[in-house]
Amino acid sequence: MNGVDPGRLDDQQLIKELETIHRTRHTTLLHGSDGALRAHGDRMAQLEGEYLRRHPRRSVAAARTRAGARERGHASP
Repeated sequence: MNGVDPGRLDDQQLIKELETIHRTRHTTLLHGSDGALRAHGDRMAQLEGEYLRRHPRRSVAAARTRAGARERGHASP
């Protein structure tokens, strides 16, 4: 595993790691080697999994659901 075990990060460190990995995802996809992309994806899954484990009842915006997306698709300009 690359990096610190996500379970050992405090909440602030976990959020910082998530922000960084999401910010670098696009560049890794476009320009990283297959191994770098695989490692990036594995690390992102570990961090996101830890966040979801800690926050199973996180707030979900209605607009970010499939139903919300369908509603946006039918909205008048």
